[in-house]
Order: sequence, then structure tokens, then C-alpha cells
Amino acid sequence: MPSFTSLFLAFFILTFGLRLWLALRQMRHVWLHRQTVPAAFAGSITPEQHQRAADYTLAKTRLGIVHLALEAALLWAFTLGGGLQWLHELISGLVDGPLVQGTLLLLALAALLSAAELPLALYRQFRIEARFGFNRQTLAGFAADLVKQTGLGLALGGPLILLVLWLMAAMGELWWLWVWLAWMGFNLLVLAVYPTLIAPMFNKFTPLADAALKQRIERLLARTGFESDGVFVMDGSRRSSHGNAYFTGLGKSKRIVFFDTLLSQLSPEQTEAVLAHELGHFRRRHVTKRIAFMFVVSLVLLLVLAWLKESAWFYAGLQVSTQTDATALALFFLVLPVFLFPLSPLMSLYSRKHEFEADAFAAQHSEPGHLIAALVRLYRDNAATLTPDPLYSIFYDSHPKATERIRRLSSLSSMTAQPLRA
Repeated sequence: MPSFTSLFLAFFILTFGLRLWLALRQMRHVWLHRQTVPAAFAGSITPEQHQRAADYTLAKTRLGIVHLALEAALLWAFTLGGGLQWLHELISGLVDGPLVQGTLLLLALAALLSAAELPLALYRQFRIEARFGFNRQTLAGFAADLVKQTGLGLALGGPLILLVLWLMAAMGELWWLWVWLAWMGFNLLVLAVYPTLIAPMFNKFTPLADAALKQRIERLLARTGFESDGVFVMDGSRRSSHGNAYFTGLGKSKRIVFFDTLLSQLSPEQTEAVLAHELGHFRRRHVTKRIAFMFVVSLVLLLVLAWLKESAWFYAGLQVSTQTDATALALFFLVLPVFLFPLSPLMSLYSRKHEFEADAFAAQHSEPGHLIAALVRLYRDNAATLTPDPLYSIFYDSHPKATERIRRLSSLSSMTAQPLRA
């Protein structure tokens, strides 16, 4: 057995075993705490609402275990099962030219993986989300979104893959540097055009019509020194009753977006506090830091890929006999999550640190009590569990646990002594 096969099998068992164990821990912990509302939320969330959130979390986690099994089966099939080699031979028999063959191979692989996961996406949307009252999507709307996503993926992904494969073949030993530059340019371009060209393909964006709320937001923007292309309301209620807010874009194309569901859930003061949190990410340069981090990581990964694609043991260890740039890319991105998952706690910790910093910024520029009330309302209305398993949270949660977040905000609030009100 090739040594890389043994290494891959070890990480395969470690990663999928760890993910299954964490999911089972999460289910057990949520179930054991299903009957008792945490003391900090006892005045604002009823036992029935807490139990509903627990049941929602359990349903999603059970589906996550099924998805985990599917992921493992697909990874095994396309690597040690010989699926990628079979797909390469099939496409090579249909078309000529390494660039065309490679592009079709990567697009076909992505299509097969997406198609395999489609039944689970349908189940989540139309069974789990519908069961808990969140789904507002129709089957026709789901199909329309799928068609748009597929078309957009082909329009953007096809040329990008073709460019990457051409650079790998034409730029000699420094191909990885040229690919990295192309990747950075592509991501920055997408970030710049997303608000005005891509997002409107899926949702309708209208300027905020509430004059009083708009004036309140404009005062907040002035206090925080944030300039944007405008404040918009997105028709998120077309698909879900979940609420959210975000800002997107680069430079002058930045815009603030509220889900219409969020505006219906929160008071103007609470909406301002939520926006102050989002602005905290901008003012603390979290977006810039994450983009820079992504580019550094991508450069390191391309250097690793440059080494692996010249190593016969990499292909042989994963049951691929044809060494091409496309098969190297496919294998690399198939197995990469297996080797990187044990590092997940570091990324989650980094993200949670940013969330605490954004909360602290919001507390400086709005009343902390309003953000506390907004979070409590969102936890309740979105059926977010208040009692996740601690170890599961360390690996997966990009946001701090509800109790930790509220506790930190309460220490900054002049309303600490008052009960939490949604």
C-alpha cells in the first residue's frame, strides 16, 4: 500500500470520525438541556420556545450526519474508489485537447458532487425548514434559484478554470504565482460587482423607505465614518423567515443590506444596534484582514499543490494513473478538507474574536442594551439553540455562544440590572 494512501486513510478516519463524534455530542448536549432555559434568558424565552430551538437543532444535526456519510462516500468513490480516473477517461474519449478536457473534468466533478447533495438540500428546505415554520420558498422558486446558480457557476467558473489550467501549462515553474495573482484579481472583481450585478439576480433590493429609521442609520454612519452606496432592504422573506443584515462590496460599491424579515422583527433602536455591530466589522478592518488571510492561505496552498502535482505518489496513492494539471487540481481540492479539518478550532476562534470586537464597537456607538434585546429576539425567532455542546462550538461556531455574548455585552451596558426584553 503506498505510504500516501495510508496517510490519507488515517486522516480520512480521523476527520470523519471526529465530525461524527462532535455531531453526536451536540445532539446529546442539546437534548439533555432541552427542558431548562438558561438563567440569563429565563425572562425573555419561554420553555416552549427553548424546546423548539432544541428540536430544530437536533433535526439539522441529524441531517448533518446523513450529509457527513454522503461526503465520506463521495470522497472515497472519487479517490480510492477510482471515480476520478474513470471520469477522466470518459471525458478524454469524448473531447480532444488538454485544456478542454481538464475544464470539463473539473466542471463535471463539481456537477456530480452538487447533484448528489441536491436531495439533502431539498429535504432541509421543504421538510426541516417547513416543519419549524421558516420556509417560504416554493419548489418552482427553488428550481429557479438552482438554474441561476448553475448558470452563474458556469459563466464564472468555466473561464476561471480554463485560465488557471492555461497558466499552469504556460507559465513554467512559477505558474503558482500567476495563478495566485489571477485568483486574487477574480475574487476582488466578484466582491466589487456582487452588490450591483450578482445579488440582484436572486433578490430584489429597494432603498430603505422608513424615513425615521433611515435618518437614525445615517446618524450612525456619520458617527462611525462609514460611506456607502446606500441602505437597501432585501426581500429575504421570499425564501425564509430568518432575519439578517450585512454590508457588501468594495470601495464606492459598498452597500448596507437589511433583510425585510429583520426589519419586521426588531425595533428601530435594535436595528441600529445590529447595524452598529456590522459596522464594527468594517471599522475594525475584519473584512480586510479576512481577505488578506485568505490570500496568504491560498498562496501557501498553491505552493503545496505545485509540489504535489509533480509527485507520482500523490496520484498513485489516490488511485489516479493519469498525471495532468486537472487531475492534480481535482485531487487536491477533494482531499484538502480532510487534512485541514483538525485546524477548524483555530479559524472558529479567530472568527469569534472578531464577533466580540464588533460587539464592543457596537456598544460604543449604540446602547448595548438594544443590541442585547436584538440578539435575544433573533435567537428566539430564529430558533437558535442557547445550549450548544462546548466542544462542538469550539470546532464549528463562528459566533460566540449566546450566553457568553450576552454576558460580555451586559458588562458594557447601563441596563445590566434590568431583565432582558425581546
